[in-house]
Amino acid sequence: MTDRLQAAQAALNAGRRDEAIEQLIAAVTEDPARTVQVYRVLAVQLYNANRFEEGVQFAGQGAQRHPKDYDLLNTYGVLLRKARRQAEAVPVLDAAIRLRPKDPAAQQNLGNVLLDLKEGARAEALFTKMVRADPRNAEYHRQLGRALLQQGKIDPAATRFRTAISLKKDLIDAWLDLVGTLNEEFRTAEAEEVLDRAIAANPGNQRLLEGKAMVLRRSGQMRRAEQFLTDLLPANPDAAWLHFQIGSLVADIDRARATAALRRAVELDPDRLDYSTSLVESLERTRHGDEGGHIEEAYQLALKLLHRRAEFGDAAKKIMTEVFVRVADFDSQDQVGDFKSLGRGWASSGRHTALLKQLSRTHTHEDRLELVEQHRIWGRDVEKAAARRPIKRPPPRPKGGKIRLGFMSSDLRQHPVGYFAMPLFDHVDNERFEVFVYSYYLGQEDAAQRHIAERISAYRWWPDIGVGQAAEKIAEDQLDILIELGGSTHMNKLEVMAYRPAPIQASWLGYPHSAGLESIDYFICDPFSLPTDPAYLIEKPLVMPKTWLALGDAFFSDRNEITPGLPCERNGFVTFGTANNPHKYSREVVQAWARVVAAVPGSRFAFVRPEGSGASFRRNLAALFAREGVSEDRLVFHAVRGRHMPYYNEIDITLDPFPLTGGTTTTESLWMGVPLVSRVGEAFHERLSYSILSNAGLGDLCVKTPEEYQTQAVALAADLDRRREIRANMREALRKSPLGQTQQFARDFYDLIHRAVSEHR
Repeated sequence: MTDRLQAAQAALNAGRRDEAIEQLIAAVTEDPARTVQVYRVLAVQLYNANRFEEGVQFAGQGAQRHPKDYDLLNTYGVLLRKARRQAEAVPVLDAAIRLRPKDPAAQQNLGNVLLDLKEGARAEALFTKMVRADPRNAEYHRQLGRALLQQGKIDPAATRFRTAISLKKDLIDAWLDLVGTLNEEFRTAEAEEVLDRAIAANPGNQRLLEGKAMVLRRSGQMRRAEQFLTDLLPANPDAAWLHFQIGSLVADIDRARATAALRRAVELDPDRLDYSTSLVESLERTRHGDEGGHIEEAYQLALKLLHRRAEFGDAAKKIMTEVFVRVADFDSQDQVGDFKSLGRGWASSGRHTALLKQLSRTHTHEDRLELVEQHRIWGRDVEKAAARRPIKRPPPRPKGGKIRLGFMSSDLRQHPVGYFAMPLFDHVDNERFEVFVYSYYLGQEDAAQRHIAERISAYRWWPDIGVGQAAEKIAEDQLDILIELGGSTHMNKLEVMAYRPAPIQASWLGYPHSAGLESIDYFICDPFSLPTDPAYLIEKPLVMPKTWLALGDAFFSDRNEITPGLPCERNGFVTFGTANNPHKYSREVVQAWARVVAAVPGSRFAFVRPEGSGASFRRNLAALFAREGVSEDRLVFHAVRGRHMPYYNEIDITLDPFPLTGGTTTTESLWMGVPLVSRVGEAFHERLSYSILSNAGLGDLCVKTPEEYQTQAVALAADLDRRREIRANMREALRKSPLGQTQQFARDFYDLIHRAVSEHR
């Protein structure tokens, strides 16, 4: 038996850590009654190897046998924290502290766990005690500052960080904590001045240089940040962190350059998880060239990183989830995390954009309420931060006069949001309204932007601006109501709404769920999309009389021709299909599609998606269809982006995803004369197609159960006469429907807003 321990010691002496660990595991497995020293060494080695779950297992086993060993309990607590089991770590570290009340190690570790759990008050009490016992310990002052900061005690926290710096000039964490505190409070100039002092005291320190780049980025000074980083590159050509920062910075404006920089960062430091996951993200978001090929590369890299999932933070989980979603790998997606833990983690860490991927995972009443709470978690944190740093506001405008209406969106351009919002700008109610638009778009101006700008009072385009500054500048326009159209989607600044730059605020069009902010008063919908339970919305619904969107004339035009006749008559078989984004897919959705295809002999299913050129996307979907008896040769992949409309001429029936249904794709399908079968749910995001189909006169194609979904699709496939009528006449029917009556839609919209504002005046 002692041979195991001798072999382990020899392996450790030779630097063969993994071999030593295996010998130690075998030793305690063969004889659990090993000395505490064996368990201590095993626990430490598993910690050093980042094998945290195994460390928890064996440290816990050792602690049961040696419950009064301080060192083992302390290590056990640290391993629990690393395994993200902080709540379990608290009693373990408490027990260690009782054994040695004056030993600071377990106390400090407990303080870190309490900070993880956001128990700032308890952490403050603990670190205050430690500072009193050792007032010259800079790290204790820093941790006390973090505990104060967590409770919103900004100035006391900053004082502690300054104290830590004065005690230890090279305590980089304290410098960065102070800078982060100032930056969060929009004290950007002060934060930059502190960073300059930090860099002078610690010349060339990588983390401080990165910190300066982040301060500049956070304040919207993207060009200054880029110049700062590129100036450092000639003297540091092989600095992985520098390539990483440059890649992260330019991702939204030059994806090819970003990917090249991130690829170089990974080459220089392949063990850095954040470098690798950022490369995954950049590849997944690449839209030029072979998009499916880029996604395939991202996916293969993600699979290689999946074994490190114990190390994943919320950022990595978001990136990994997104790439697995893109290729319909639901098994790997499940390994990243479950619906509740992922959503709450993303919300707590400020990653609102990730919550969009949660919508397709809501199946029950409890799921819907949980999703609302996840948005509220994010919203509460943002509103608390906004409350600590109020913006400057001009004096109130005299009452009366035209209503000042603002739209905040970076997508009022050639973008689906622009397509549907355009009727409001084509038919502006200049008699009652002054209309303002606020955009943070980083790209080039297009014809749609110019068209909007020519018809309204002001188009404010601020690509280089921070959230607080944007809120202040919007407030200067003295709006009566501000409507955000983007949620947290790309390049929008939803956090601006937390500062309430307008007395009345609303959400519309761009994000199919409550954003999470109590400062948003209204949510614009229609009688069909209105949720069945008020609990599924945070805001008060503002209900349009017929439809919550309309088809912009310039975008839904006749330039995309409908091929006469049915595809099945030309091909000899029925083709079902979808152009929806894979983030709306799930096992249940693909299974439902496969069952429909299986029930219609000889039929096909077409995916009109850029992912279609990727081997894994095709393979994963083929495997899911095969489980329902549909062979791979019955699947068709059209790998296109932005040129997809003509492919509807090859589709007989569109099958809608659920619970997150189509929106843009539903209108496009109908515009091309292709009927659509949709399953209706209870929340807003489950009723988008229901609204569109009902307003188009096709409400009977909306069903409520999986069985009805299949029955309706199969029946429609057999109903050639109805499909011929829809293909021949649907476009004209849409023009005559509430969806196509753009002038009436604009009148209804402006009437709705006028009533809402008048009630508050």
